[in-house]
Amino acid sequence: MEKNWIKIFTSVNYYQAEMVKQALAGYHIESVIINKQDSSHRTFGEIEVYIHQEDFSDAIEVIILNQVNL
Repeated sequence: MEKNWIKIFTSVNYYQAEMVKQALAGYHIESVIINKQDSSHRTFGEIEVYIHQEDFSDAIEVIILNQVNL
């Protein structure tokens, strides 16, 4: 992964990470999902959403606006 990416959201549920990614995309904020869950035991590990560092404040606003849906 390139430099200047920061983690903005973490969940154990893939669908929640995807919802955050789609909400960010709606505001033209590029994001990447990294699945760190164990492949055989989904109860171990997390799914993380990363964004560019310069989009941090806008991304936080988007997540706060959409938190009801999470």
